[in-house]
Amino acid sequence: MSRHPLSRRRFLGGLSAAASLLIVPRRVLGGRGFQAPSDTLNIAGIGVGGRGRADVQGCDSENITALCDVDAGHAARTFDLYPQARTYADYRRMLDHEPDLDAVIIATPDHTHAVIAMEAMRRGKHVYCEKPLTRTVAEARALAAMARGRGVATQMGNQGHAGDGTRLIREWIEAGVVGTVREVHYWTNRPIWPQAIDRPTEAHHAPAGLDWDLFLGPAPERPYHPAYHPFRWRGWWDYGTGALGDIACHSMDAAFWALQLDQPTRIVAETTPRFAETAPAVSRITYDFPARGARPPVRFVWRDGDLSPPRPPQLAPGEQLPGGRSGQLFVGDDGVIGADMYARGPRVFPTARHEDVTASPPPRKYPRSPGVYREWIEACKGNGRTGSGFAEHAGPLTEVVLLGNLAVRTGKAIDWDAEKMQATNAPEANAFLDEPYRAGWRL
Repeated sequence: MSRHPLSRRRFLGGLSAAASLLIVPRRVLGGRGFQAPSDTLNIAGIGVGGRGRADVQGCDSENITALCDVDAGHAARTFDLYPQARTYADYRRMLDHEPDLDAVIIATPDHTHAVIAMEAMRRGKHVYCEKPLTRTVAEARALAAMARGRGVATQMGNQGHAGDGTRLIREWIEAGVVGTVREVHYWTNRPIWPQAIDRPTEAHHAPAGLDWDLFLGPAPERPYHPAYHPFRWRGWWDYGTGALGDIACHSMDAAFWALQLDQPTRIVAETTPRFAETAPAVSRITYDFPARGARPPVRFVWRDGDLSPPRPPQLAPGEQLPGGRSGQLFVGDDGVIGADMYARGPRVFPTARHEDVTASPPPRKYPRSPGVYREWIEACKGNGRTGSGFAEHAGPLTEVVLLGNLAVRTGKAIDWDAEKMQATNAPEANAFLDEPYRAGWRL
């Protein structure tokens, strides 16, 4: 055996025209559905104790080479599912020791999405990152720019963007099924974690297996407390983005894409009492988007904390809003479209119009997706593009979502200048656009 064996990546990269003599048809190698090793990606999961487990499982048609989590105990179940994968606590060490990685999946708390994704792209890795793409607007712009410059395949984990419902909604809107859409309403049962609270003062030891310093990452230093980890980090501004960041990259996605929106010009938030370090218990946030081309102005109204929108008159007695406690509603001049927060199961109201659309649907204009994971995997292999790439869709959508938190945190209406990336009427809001990192961390 050679003391310096060829790595998989070097082997693939060195193939020339002569390689055509080495390639055996897949059907000869392994029958129907066989995936040759040379067609298989080496993928690592980073942050695999919660949502990351499902993300890794969604990609395990490929080679799960490594798994990384700052809390070994919380991630133990995922580690056990992939005993062949090498395990790490620090993603930087993992990237140093796994040169043959092709791609990474990031499902850490919001505050570490950007630093991990940026480092992975610097090293030429394809990246799948959970929503929201970042914790700040400046981070979203930076990741979009890096993805554009590096040419890697990127995908944000807003799964509904790959669903049939999102495509149906756009086809219906463009066919004029409900007339011109002028308002979109959102509602959610989130938060389902504690927020609207002050910082705890009692002392706790971090549980065995948790590297608290790595959990903090670029966030300011503070002692460990179970109020932050696991899962409860979402309501803390240092680590999460509240109910809006958790859900709006799902629920606002269909309208942002279908209506071909850009940036809002004004955002207004109404909330229950505000807290310095955590999101409020309930908020209602209104985004105003200007007219664009032939499309008139559009208003988004977001509600969390179990607030619901007014019942549209198009619903017949006894009919319920689609989506239950978390949904979306497109209000047109001639009817409404309702769906759950992922744009699944869209329906047109009044019901008679839905029956007409079902019986005689508009032409299918937008190709259906094989799913959010398969779409990304194929893009990593050079086959097509992702629907929620960082530069084309995920970055701009995340910016829109996070602008709502500027209004929430300041308690002021925000007049937004997207080109200058600043709130023109509330300079204090601009401090939240690009917050400093702890020493030793960089974007």
